[in-house]
Amino acid sequence: MTQVVIDISVSVDGYVTGPNVGLDNGLGDGGEALHYWVFQGGPEDSAVLDASFENTGAVIQGRNLFDIIDGPQGWSDEMGYGAKPTGEVNPPVFVVTHAAPENPRLGERFRFVDSPEAAVARARDVAEGKDVVVMGGGQICHEVLAAGLADVLRLHVAPVVLGAGTRLFPVEAGPGFTLELTESVSTPSAQHLTYAVGKG
Repeated sequence: MTQVVIDISVSVDGYVTGPNVGLDNGLGDGGEALHYWVFQGGPEDSAVLDASFENTGAVIQGRNLFDIIDGPQGWSDEMGYGAKPTGEVNPPVFVVTHAAPENPRLGERFRFVDSPEAAVARARDVAEGKDVVVMGGGQICHEVLAAGLADVLRLHVAPVVLGAGTRLFPVEAGPGFTLELTESVSTPSAQHLTYAVGKG
């Protein structure tokens, strides 16, 4: 059964990027530390990444993340979602934006929709029973959670305090949720925590 899974790396103090994010600095200053588990982690980290990739039927992301991924330092013809070669089956990616770009560099990998609700609905239609994964950035992850659209919250908590950057949870008050821990994998590179999201 298809689940909507928010899956994102985060610092101990709640940031999903460092400060000064830009097209040539997609993770912000110091933000690379959030993803050491992906590129420099051990076998348990690789198993977490591989399981997520295998279970993904469609992906949702926000426009800011898309602009970085589609930019000169982003994904390439050889590498894409899940840090996997594009020769492997790559899921369709739905980008939430009010203005679709005219000529995205990576072309047909992306489809553009105008709301989280529309993204989830269309992603479910093509996921073929696999998960719909909301991969970031922080704003779209929180919007999906706040709208009650998420079934699972999976956090990869990196052992770093960034001090500033893009927050996963905004400063402003928002709706609360109960979470049930369903899986926990602890490695030196990250705490991989999977929660079932209560529907209130």
